[in-house]
Amino acid sequence: MQADFWKDKYPAKVPFTIDVTAYDSVVDVFHESCKQHADKPAFSNMGRTLTYRELDEQSAAFAAYLQNETDLQPGDRIAVQMPNLLQYPVAVFGAMRAGLVVVNTNPLYTAREMLHQFNDSGAKALVALANFGNLVQEVVPQTGIKHVIITEVGDALPGFKRLLTNFVVRRVKKMVPDYDLPQAVCFNDVLAKGRRHKVRDQHPHRDDIAVLQYTGGTTGVAKGAMLTHGNLVANLLQMKAVLTNFDAGREIMIAPLPLYHIFAFTVCCLGMMEIGGHTVLITNPRDIPGFVKELAKWNFTAFAGLNTLFVALMNNPEFRQLKFTSLKTTAAGGMAMQQHAALEWERITGCRICEGFGMTETSPVVSMNPVDNIQLGTIGMPVPNTLVKITDDDGKTLPIGEAGEICVKGPQVMKGYWQRPEATAETIDADGWLKTGDIGIIQPDGFIRIVDRKKDMILVSGFNVYPNEIEDVAASHAGVLESAAVGVPDEKSGEAVKLFVVKKDAALTQESLMAHLRANLTGYKVPRYIVFREDLPKTNVGKILRRELRDK
Repeated sequence: MQADFWKDKYPAKVPFTIDVTAYDSVVDVFHESCKQHADKPAFSNMGRTLTYRELDEQSAAFAAYLQNETDLQPGDRIAVQMPNLLQYPVAVFGAMRAGLVVVNTNPLYTAREMLHQFNDSGAKALVALANFGNLVQEVVPQTGIKHVIITEVGDALPGFKRLLTNFVVRRVKKMVPDYDLPQAVCFNDVLAKGRRHKVRDQHPHRDDIAVLQYTGGTTGVAKGAMLTHGNLVANLLQMKAVLTNFDAGREIMIAPLPLYHIFAFTVCCLGMMEIGGHTVLITNPRDIPGFVKELAKWNFTAFAGLNTLFVALMNNPEFRQLKFTSLKTTAAGGMAMQQHAALEWERITGCRICEGFGMTETSPVVSMNPVDNIQLGTIGMPVPNTLVKITDDDGKTLPIGEAGEICVKGPQVMKGYWQRPEATAETIDADGWLKTGDIGIIQPDGFIRIVDRKKDMILVSGFNVYPNEIEDVAASHAGVLESAAVGVPDEKSGEAVKLFVVKKDAALTQESLMAHLRANLTGYKVPRYIVFREDLPKTNVGKILRRELRDK
């Protein structure tokens, strides 16, 4: 699809092209924002707010510690494994200022999943929440990680509140299992030691890797998407160009989605920072009553979420009583919006949901609905400087209105998969076109609709789940001969995992297999349903036909 197709279809306020080289790196964006908005609030969480000046000072101390108290060098990888806490932006921006590559890690990972990601990335350092210290203790000796920094939930809070919060989490709620990590350094000790040194800010180039963001891609094996500083800068500027109703230094964004997920990382963490916005971090969005109480404290102007979260909130009576007079932008991504939920959200809040489309490999935003011309049921139009085409199975570009695979080309497309050139070549062709694995249609008005998924990936509450991984874990159970995982529609999570199993041991039960799966898979990957069968449908060469199972 030629770029000229969209030239006369963009809203008047949205430029067709922008200068994505305005900054050389995320570090440059950070410095400019801290300079321009020093005394404005940057991030808030659990009753504490960090201004841009404080964020600058604390991240400098974190970077100085890494530079002077460890042997880490620019380009080394540091894993960051925590939920939405103030320590997250301090650690991430501090690591980038020291020239390190951030490896975003889901704190809900099992030991098996952590081990793969840490070893595959070659991480040499880890920042983790104490709640997962027992897993860190188990995994770190099997990796190349030499430096461990442990933080507790309340570490960013002042004095007595910090002590009380950490005591309650550890002793009352018993959310911190016993662990033994004598080599670990406490997060606040890191900041204290770092303040004794002067930071030597690194100046990464646009092509330098900023983040390794792990994903199954289109094949299912967890791989690190190499997102460069140029990729991330381009994407935050592309979003800024589309969000024409945002005012620098005045926006308050509610961020319930985890910052370790690429959608929240770019939209809420980087994007809001570039405009001097104020991001309210929600640590536990599953606690809907607590979440609603927090919402009541803010005259928030923006909200980033996904379908399941919107539905959960709207089912809470107190949420419906909130005042939404300041809310002007609701961004949705990660999973398809249900039209009924979108209409109900608009009825309750007075704000239409702006749906977009993206993937880890595109930093992530590919397309968005223009805020003043939202078309429900579509993923909008490509963001500036982005080409989209629809192709058939042979790679031939299809005419407008015909369904085929969505392919993307633009400055936000990843550098490739970390140390996996063959997987990179399968996903990005020689001309720079990335195959998304999603089937879509470009409408005559320029808006894009997704109609199906080409790949076998399952989308559970905005998280990618890959059948290969589930099947591999199932196969490691002595009672399983073979299995196939598929996605089935689910009202709450969009899709749920259904696992079809052929027994090797007739005594195998659902309970024993489910226990095995729960021990080795993050919660959202665990099958909702297990079905035992005598055999599985296969091609004449023996490949399991997942689509046939799914269609049935």
